[in-house]
Amino acid sequence: MQPDFNEALLAKLVCPATRTPLRYDAAAGELISDEAGLAYPIRDGIPVLLIEAARKI
Repeated sequence: MQPDFNEALLAKLVCPATRTPLRYDAAAGELISDEAGLAYPIRDGIPVLLIEAARKI
């Protein structure tokens, strides 16, 4: 079972590629950058905001 992501952090996080806000996709367990077209994984409740770790959407 994956630990829950603290959604209060979302207000402080931005996409490292575009510096734009991210949105949380709870079903996929990812943070989405609509502007960059990237999905950043959340592992053990911690967002991995590395461009090379993101998947293209």
